[in-house]
Amino acid sequence: MKRQLDALAKHGLAAGDAVRPQRADWTIDQGWADYTAADHTTWRTLFERQRRLLPGRACDEFLQGMRDLPIAADRIPDFLELSDVLKGRTGWQVVAVPGLVPDEVFFDHLANRRFPAGNFIRRPDQLDYLEEPDVFHDVFGHVPMLVNPVIADYLQAYGEGGLRAQRLGTLAQLARVYWYTIEFGLLRQADGLRLYGAGIASSFSETTFSLDDPSPNRVRFDLERVMRTQYRIDDFQETYFVIDGFEQLLELARIDFGPLYDHVRGQPEFAPGDVLPDDTVLHRGTGRHHQPG
Repeated sequence: MKRQLDALAKHGLAAGDAVRPQRADWTIDQGWADYTAADHTTWRTLFERQRRLLPGRACDEFLQGMRDLPIAADRIPDFLELSDVLKGRTGWQVVAVPGLVPDEVFFDHLANRRFPAGNFIRRPDQLDYLEEPDVFHDVFGHVPMLVNPVIADYLQAYGEGGLRAQRLGTLAQLARVYWYTIEFGLLRQADGLRLYGAGIASSFSETTFSLDDPSPNRVRFDLERVMRTQYRIDDFQETYFVIDGFEQLLELARIDFGPLYDHVRGQPEFAPGDVLPDDTVLHRGTGRHHQPG
């Protein structure tokens, strides 16, 4: 779990030059025909166990996205087939990359409505433990939400904002917004808390931990609070931030982050498990999972 979270902390970034592809945008052919029977079996194992867990835990929009896309248990999805549907719905496409890509490449893809997805799948002995996000995390976890127009707009705005944050030297603050929404975000639906973050939706253990375990805090999302909050890359999150609806993310997509960067620069940061006096706490966690021993 730790090494997978280490990679997610870069949120699709910074592979370095060692695996640089020939194309400047780091895209490669998915090579769908090269997947083995064992690869498809690994996909099926991961898919089936998440499909049993997610009803009643994933938000309605995630489940609808799964129904609308050619994603099934029997085989690893074909990125061209996924893109055909997405282009007609929200203008997005899925492009294959060899793994983590440099910051500017990642942001440029998002800004142009291209979602970079690893084309490889983990080994059978890595079902809960891998070094970097694979096709299951990227496609099963992320792509269903790209059918939703709000998430589609939000991710494009995030890509544009990432390019700006690089220039301003504020990428760490913006990355926390991505981490606590797109990767590990929770949503308050009319019928209860639901997950929408890909890091949760693609994780067998974190799916239940994030919603059912008494250990983590569940706190109403506040943008400045999130920008100042560190996160765990070695374990489950100590705090999950909860939005009231996807319209809240659409509002974030329209915000000028420049004044916010100026405001939070130099201010104290918060530890992952901190609960602040001004927080709207939906659940005060016991913290037991992260206690030593």
